[in-house]
Amino acid sequence: MSDPAMYHEGARRLQDHFETRALADRLVEVTVHTAFTDEDRKLIERSAMFFLATADEHGQPDCSFKGGLPGFVRVVDPQTLAFPSYDGNGMFRSLGNILVNPSVGLLFVDFERPKRVRVSGTATLHEEDPLLAEFAGAQLVVRVRATRIFPNCPRYIPTMRLESASPYAPAPGCTPPIPEWKQRPVFREVLPPNDPAR
Repeated sequence: MSDPAMYHEGARRLQDHFETRALADRLVEVTVHTAFTDEDRKLIERSAMFFLATADEHGQPDCSFKGGLPGFVRVVDPQTLAFPSYDGNGMFRSLGNILVNPSVGLLFVDFERPKRVRVSGTATLHEEDPLLAEFAGAQLVVRVRATRIFPNCPRYIPTMRLESASPYAPAPGCTPPIPEWKQRPVFREVLPPNDPAR
């Protein structure tokens, strides 16, 4: 029997049209889980990036890239992962969405050993999280309680190699360079008082 929350009427209509309902249900039975496996944790914790999908209170979607040094996302218990929120462009589209609609989707892709895993869950923001001190440069910590974890077929993932980490990725004992765009007069005059680019 499949997870009823996994498929809605739109998915079912297409599954029936392409005769994949039985396959879709079997994939849920075989691959979907609610606790991180060792394999999930390894992929997540070696990732230097992931994609974060959020939606606002009206269901308008947004997708953002989140990057850092490998290990910047941690599986902290069998159903929870945590990652830092670093200085960005100040728009807070993803985190603002989380405040009004905590449902999120995360996609981790290993391009070197083609593999991917999706995590669906509920996110919360923490300004005084115990992990905050362990994430250099973090403004706050985002915790995601997983409701559904599932790997996906890697056949369309291109093989790529990480050549170098971003020089902007916060690391202990390092001060990242100031992004060029923050030095432009049109932005400098509106930066918050504590921004290093001021």
